[in-house]
Amino acid sequence: MHRLTNPIRGYAWGSRSVIATLQGRASPSDGPEAELWIGAHPADPSILDRPEGPVSLLEAITADPQGMLGPAAAAEFGPRLPYLLKLLAAEKPLSLQAHPDATQALAGYTAGNISYVDPYHKPELLVAVTEFTALCGFREPKESADVLAALDVPALAPVVAALRAGAPDGLRSAVHALLTWPAAERGPLVDAVVSAAGGGLPGQLAAHFPGDVGVVVALLLNHVTLMPGEAIWMPAGNLHAYLHGTGVEIMAGSDNVLRGGLTPKRVDVAELLRVLRFEVLAEPVVRPVEVVPGVVTWPAPVREFALYRVLLDEATPRVRLALNGPREVLCLRGEVRVDDGVAPVTLTRGQAAFGPATGDPLTCTGAGEIYLAALPAW
Repeated sequence: MHRLTNPIRGYAWGSRSVIATLQGRASPSDGPEAELWIGAHPADPSILDRPEGPVSLLEAITADPQGMLGPAAAAEFGPRLPYLLKLLAAEKPLSLQAHPDATQALAGYTAGNISYVDPYHKPELLVAVTEFTALCGFREPKESADVLAALDVPALAPVVAALRAGAPDGLRSAVHALLTWPAAERGPLVDAVVSAAGGGLPGQLAAHFPGDVGVVVALLLNHVTLMPGEAIWMPAGNLHAYLHGTGVEIMAGSDNVLRGGLTPKRVDVAELLRVLRFEVLAEPVVRPVEVVPGVVTWPAPVREFALYRVLLDEATPRVRLALNGPREVLCLRGEVRVDDGVAPVTLTRGQAAFGPATGDPLTCTGAGEIYLAALPAW
């Protein structure tokens, strides 16, 4: 295992205390700190601390993909780490967004569409560290129709009628109508919805994004509150927006995001509408599954990643866990020694490490909480 120095992304929605406090720095930080990236994404790779000196994790993997990733992973994914681990600290809502599937990502990137920054898909899993609120996936359209109808905003009558037709066609028509609403009429529509709702979620969103029609689209989505340890799984094409809280997030190694609103960043409504899946996400919350005492995971139907949480205490001071492929470890609490059979490392809160694919189990000892990223058992 080798220690990592990890970049912090300073997006405007980030917290000025969560990551700084975790890393033992002065809080509040000078600016918002939204995401701690732990990985080898070309946009901002971590730095690997090797005996011969620091090196970019991206460069280390590129130079020796079979040694770092293992022969099977290198053969399937090429000379790239197939996942990206993050600590996400949301003080304000993130954009209304979705991610393309693998075919869409490759086609969009190959065609030179500026909305695609790489040729890979980005399914993602977020595990709540604190109470975490999010909008994730479409709920039953007839429920959304009832919510909008109760607001009694005349301009929304065609949207309500479309939602009554259900998914996928009626839902598609409703979302298309809202996201392509005439620009000059968006402000009055959002104001009317906020007034009719008496504040609530529309008011909270409009306070950050006045006049943004995403405020209305949000009412078509599942509004969930995760307790620590619960997760949400976001496959390709599912519309979502994280609202507030701290979470550990793992995703396929991509940064492809198609935005439709609730953001000052570039939106691409046409492409978003093309990749959206107009289907109901009936149960967006994923609950942990115990692997062995002290270890849980959240099953996800992908080949690029698996995520585990290890809790060590007096009752469970030692865990031995077989993992597939390259490993990353993030410590959120306490002090934990992680031994991969080659070079053990001791981590404290806010520290992270990377281990090449050795095939040996990891042995974790101490008292604390860590998250482990690896590949699923194929």
